Amino acid sequence: MENFVYLIHDHGSGRAAIVDPAWEVSRVIALARKRGVQITDILLTHSHHDHINGIQEVLDQYDAQMHLLKPEAKFWGRYLDIPTLHHGGDAIELGDTRIDVLHTPGHTPGSACYHVHGNLLTGDTLFVFGCGRCDLRGGDPEQMHATLRRITEQFPAETVIHPGHNYAELPSSSLAEQIDGNPFLHFKNVERFVEYRMRYHDHHRHAPYRPVAVGEEMD
Repeated sequence: MENFVYLIHDHGSGRAAIVDPAWEVSRVIALARKRGVQITDILLTHSHHDHINGIQEVLDQYDAQMHLLKPEAKFWGRYLDIPTLHHGGDAIELGDTRIDVLHTPGHTPGSACYHVHGNLLTGDTLFVFGCGRCDLRGGDPEQMHATLRRITEQFPAETVIHPGHNYAELPSSSLAEQIDGNPFLHFKNVERFVEYRMRYHDHHRHAPYRPVAVGEEMD
């Protein structure tokens, strides 16, 4: 399981936001220093250990502000000590760079995606030709179905999807490619989606995920 940690850099101010700091955070910090940028913000898509275990390493070196959706902080149990709690629809200003915050429940109750300049950082909500598990504590496949439908309706086809894990042959993809080839985006019927996500998928489909044609999800 390969994690992706992202660095959003506002060139005008020299500020940067690190997204889901975990595992080899030192490499991202080294990249920030090489570029001469200051990490001022930590953006979390959700609170699972494999996305947050490098937070302290960042805070040991930077006076960074942490951002999380309010329902995820409550789910995590750190409701009172997160500096900045958001609701879906909020925006984070990183210098002149606007980062839009989306509430995208399904993997966890307060999962977030972040949209910046035509790029959508999707955490464990939407993968390249896959989507996040819904069988862990706080997961809800019906919410995941609604979330994925909303993403496909809200953003243009050229939006670039940047997931939290690398389960495919390519690390990123356009939303158009996902609408065509991601089986989780093919189900209009929520009951069929739940059946596929919770019972069929993990027994019949394995990484690296490849595109699936419409109508061939359960072949």
